[in-house]
Amino acid sequence: MFTAYIVVTVLAAAANAFSATLDFIRFKQILINMARVGVPDSWITILGILKAAGALGLLIGIGVPLIGIAAGVGLVLFFVAAIITHLRARDYSFGLAVIFLLLAVAALILRLTSS
Repeated sequence: MFTAYIVVTVLAAAANAFSATLDFIRFKQILINMARVGVPDSWITILGILKAAGALGLLIGIGVPLIGIAAGVGLVLFFVAAIITHLRARDYSFGLAVIFLLLAVAALILRLTSS
């Protein structure tokens, strides 16, 4: 079970670090998607910081379970909010957010069961 936790956590952390990097470099497609759902440009760096913090927290959580749990909860809430934001804007192209949410949920559940 611990091996599954490590694999899923590293995958979730890598995915969120990559997504945060796209926010930091202001990747054009990210800007287009954010504008489509009504997220101001000024929030993009903050959202990237939250994803990067979640990724770092997941990795630190391998050794410090409470940090991993907090990071997992934070990422789950982040991606639930992202999906709600898409739904409120009547934009149904949130498939990646669902994948990120599932990774965060899996990492959180595995962290809780591995403690």
